[in-house]
Amino acid sequence: MAAAASSSRRLLSLDFEVFGKVQGVFFRKWTERKSKEFGLVGWVKNTKVSTVTGQLQGEKQNIDLMKVWLSTEGSPKSTITNCEFTNERSINKLGFSDFKIVRESRPKKKVK
Repeated sequence: MAAAASSSRRLLSLDFEVFGKVQGVFFRKWTERKSKEFGLVGWVKNTKVSTVTGQLQGEKQNIDLMKVWLSTEGSPKSTITNCEFTNERSINKLGFSDFKIVRESRPKKKVK
């Protein structure tokens, strides 16, 4: 029975962008926590246009749960006005081993 369940396992990958009051409200931390709870891998980061973007990979039913969470719930102090999902596709294997918060590295100033 377990073998049948694993053979029907459908893996997906998708990108997301969340709009609204999603920076400065621990949105990335909650996204990391929720993704791990759902057994998903990928990444999340803040953008320069005050949105949060990322990529999710995992089993379809867990991706579907995370899509609802990103669209309607988010972190306790966030206000989501819109959430866009793009590049949804089936994959054969996961491209990440964990879910991470990505922080943009700032360009270093040249020293003369």
